[in-house]
This record gives sequence, C-alpha cells and structure tokens, in this order.
Amino acid sequence: MGTAALGCPVERSSTAFSVFAKNPVSLVIPRSVATRNLLSLALTLLSLAATALSQGMSTGIMSPPANVRPPYLQNVGIEQHMNGQVPADLQFTDDTGRTVKLGDYFGKKPLILNLVYYKCTMLCGEALAGLTGSMRVIKFDVGNQYDVITVSFNPKETTQDAAAKKATYIKSYGRPGAAAGWHFLTGSADSINALTKAVGFQYQYDEKNDQYAHATAIMVLTPQGRISRYFYGVEFPPKDLRMGLVEATQGKIGNAVDQVLLYCYHYDPVTGKYGAIVSNMLKLGAAATILFLAVLLFVLFRIDRSAPRRAWHDAKPRHAGLS
Repeated sequence: MGTAALGCPVERSSTAFSVFAKNPVSLVIPRSVATRNLLSLALTLLSLAATALSQGMSTGIMSPPANVRPPYLQNVGIEQHMNGQVPADLQFTDDTGRTVKLGDYFGKKPLILNLVYYKCTMLCGEALAGLTGSMRVIKFDVGNQYDVITVSFNPKETTQDAAAKKATYIKSYGRPGAAAGWHFLTGSADSINALTKAVGFQYQYDEKNDQYAHATAIMVLTPQGRISRYFYGVEFPPKDLRMGLVEATQGKIGNAVDQVLLYCYHYDPVTGKYGAIVSNMLKLGAAATILFLAVLLFVLFRIDRSAPRRAWHDAKPRHAGLS
C-alpha cells in the first residue's frame, strides 16, 4: 500500500506503474480533482460570505424598560440631555481654593463629569471607587488623554473637603500627573443647581437625616463641553468607558482596535451601556471570510496550474528509460 497526495491509500502494482509509464501525469489526476473540489467549496463559502455581508438586521437588541421610581424618590433620577451644552461660565472653587469656571477645562480633551457630595456615607464613595477602578484598567491617563471633573452638589461643603477627597482618590488611582487632570470642585447653590439642571441630574435633600437622595452616574463630555454619554451605577465597565472617551473625541484618541469595536458596538442610552450590533459583527466577519477565501483561491489556483508541469518534469526521465 502507498499514500496519495491527499492521504488516501493506493495500491502499488505493475498495472499502476505501466499506466504511469504511458501517461506520466495520470497519478496527478486525484490531486487535481481534489483541488477542484476545494475550489468549489471555497467559491461556495465566498458566496455565503458575500450574502452575509449584504444583509443587515432589521431590528436591534431589545432593551428593558426604564425602572419606575418609588414614591419617596419622585424627584430623584437622571434625565438625559444628550448633546446638551454644559454651561461654560458657571463658577466653582477647586481643591486648591482657586475660583474657576467650567469652561476653563474645555477645549482640549474629553472629560468625565461626576456629581457627588464628599461627606456622603453610601453611594458617592462607591461611585468614586468604581470610577477609579475603571480608570486604572484603561490605558488612557488622566491628565493626558482626558480630564475628570468631580463636583459636590452640597453647597455647604468646603475646599478642605474637596482636597481631602482628591488626595484619597489620586492615591488610589496611582498614576503620575493625575493630580493636574482630576479636579474636585465645590460651589454655590446657584452654580450647583444650574449644572445639575443642565446635565439632568435630579436629587433631593432629606432634612431629617441631613443626607441627599440621589442617583449615581457619570457623564462623558466632548472637549467642547457637550454631553456625549451617560454611564449609570457605581461600577463602570472599562470597555464602555474607553469607547465613550474615544467617541467623545470622534476618534482623535485611541487606535484602530477602538474603531473596530465602535463599529461592532453601539451605545444604548436606555441602559447606559454599549451593546453588540449583530449585523455589523456579521458584516465584519463576512469581510474577513472573503479576504481569507480570496487568498485561499489564489493559492489553490497557483497549485493547480503548477502541479501538472512539475509532475511531467519529474516523470520525463523515467519515461525515457522505459522506451
């Protein structure tokens, strides 16, 4: 027994040898047939991939309905103002005691805005810790690719409160240069009300317990101070945060991988998360398949054309010896 080019057993016999003597390319025929079969399969796959590339999904992924607020939280929530302009002229005091305007931070980099109060004993600390953890994961650096503005919505809090909170989270973040890019602000009731109204952040004061009832979210702003994305909760997926920052700059930060991810994922304002666009993922997969099959077809055609010539060249001396 012997082995053919495709691994199939063949008989070694005088008949086979005599056939080869008369026609030196006869044993190449199975290889040629197999190559044509592979070509046929590749063309079929190519057709299927092209069909997938041309098709789109008619409906998107369904999102769950928004939660209904309990009666005691009727004035608490987030009302999205997508593409709304954050007022640039609002005055606050930063963690060094310097008077600043929000517009001082606009113009160069995307920004993350989060609203907390520094003496909060519950959600605010969780939200700041969650944001810090996500920022540690992504490769963009605070103060380099983007800045962060943390604003207290409690008008009674002071510069000392802001400075103490900043020291805690700058240390937790742990990257050099972050102190220059992460700003902790306090302000008057008028400035706070104007800011929270502009971004749709709704909260209410519980005088009995001296606490604020509030939702938790961060907002990604464009370099010009427009609201680009909302992310809810106390933990923010690093992938979503990175894509939000890339989108806020229209791709001016990030790399080619981010552009591919943004093609395959779409921001859902209802959930505040990025979800897969199945149709685009199918198109991208189909395009990759077409590219692979095109290379495969090229290789197979080259093999199919060169194999008979090589077989005839190798068999010619043997044929001459038998005549």
